[in-house]
Amino acid sequence: METILSVESISKIFGNLTAVDQLSFKVQKGEVIGMLGPNGSGKTTTLSIILSVKQASSGHFSWFNGLSGEMANRRIGSLIEVPYFYPYLNLERNLAITALARGKGENDILRVLDEVGLLKRSKSSYYTLSLGMKQRLALASTLIGDPEVLIFDEPTNGLDPEGIAEVRELIKSQAVKGKTIIMASHILDEVEKVCSSVIILKKGKCIASGKVSELLNKKQIVIIESDDSDLLSVLINQNRSCKVLSKEDKQFTIEIETDYTPSDLNSWLFSKGIILNRLEPKHLTLESQFLELVGKTQNL
Repeated sequence: METILSVESISKIFGNLTAVDQLSFKVQKGEVIGMLGPNGSGKTTTLSIILSVKQASSGHFSWFNGLSGEMANRRIGSLIEVPYFYPYLNLERNLAITALARGKGENDILRVLDEVGLLKRSKSSYYTLSLGMKQRLALASTLIGDPEVLIFDEPTNGLDPEGIAEVRELIKSQAVKGKTIIMASHILDEVEKVCSSVIILKKGKCIASGKVSELLNKKQIVIIESDDSDLLSVLINQNRSCKVLSKEDKQFTIEIETDYTPSDLNSWLFSKGIILNRLEPKHLTLESQFLELVGKTQNL
């Protein structure tokens, strides 16, 4: 698989603050990567560094097997801050400014307006757009020139549910076309719906990374219930493949090892005289994993 971006041990220090701390990761062609982290975790600073907006204090990165700076940025579309658009110019004329900088013309402008569903509003003034439409226009500006890589920082920030859904479908449509996408976001549900991989940051460090599916399958959570809750409690605490996470009346939420199935647990409990009234796998979400990972690294 072709490596599009290689980041090796980059750090960024502002006075006494280390915003990014020895961060390394790779992005493969066609990946859709979500960059997650609490406020102040270094997401925006990292994106600014790989776009050559900010310079790293140490470490290095390269795009497309050795490119950086302007040569790389010609092949990248990015939305780190909402671009300024002239309120009384229509959409086509507003995008003409970006198109001129990228050496593109009217055909490309109309193409991107069509891709974001704003072609029918091409002659409308910017100030007449809804917030969701304004964000779609901002995204359209990143698509001019048909870049290979798209980088978004909080692309759904401030949008209502309908606007979030529109942006989500737009990003997914670009992923289907084979674009490589890096997206920083604090809306974990959206990242889970859109991204194939994630990088989780805290205080500038990477605390976890990998395929979303792998992060969600690292452990199994099940809810069990029995009329004999006292004996069930004793047995679960004796089983080294299980860990009680919470208990409420007769209901236990437990974590079981990945090589130990709910069926194995049920059979073992039955052999010990326990009949379960309930055995229900609990779906793990990216949000629950994120909160646990961040909580485990409080001393970073």
